[in-house]
Amino acid sequence: MPLLKIALHTHSTSSDGVLTPAGVAARYAELGFDALAFTDHDYLQRPDWRALLPASDNGLLILAGEELTVHERGYVHVNRIHGATETLHVFNHPAEYDLPFDDLLQVLAAVARKLPIDAVEVSSKGFYTPQWDDPRIPYPKVAADDSHTAQGCGRAWIEVDCARESDEIIRAIRAGKAAPRFA
Repeated sequence: MPLLKIALHTHSTSSDGVLTPAGVAARYAELGFDALAFTDHDYLQRPDWRALLPASDNGLLILAGEELTVHERGYVHVNRIHGATETLHVFNHPAEYDLPFDDLLQVLAAVARKLPIDAVEVSSKGFYTPQWDDPRIPYPKVAADDSHTAQGCGRAWIEVDCARESDEIIRAIRAGKAAPRFA
């Protein structure tokens, strides 16, 4: 199977992004992505956000999700991405919380008692954050854009060798088979 190029963290006009969901999908399709997760902010999401998602077509698999606000030492974000039957939870952009490493591990453990964390981002706004690409963080590592604009699309992604199917992608990420990539 060819490697799948996947964007796990994107925003649209369904919350605080500047592109419509169709515009986000078109941009990632132009960049050669195989799958795209919409993860608009939970507290900003339009009530009709799911109806606004484009259909999976033109070779781009669309996954629905949301960026959850989890209150722990202030707040952190966790993406919840839905497959057909599986759900993926990704602890987002730890570099943005400005926490010492040991404190972040404590926050991550506290969040994991609330939600089943499956992976941790080693990127912030699409840029590599090597301090969090650490084996002491006991989760698979992924990279993501956290894109809010057309310019933010395509900076970071994962590559996965699996079938182009939402549950297969989620299972591969959980199994640590996703390779973080950066432009």
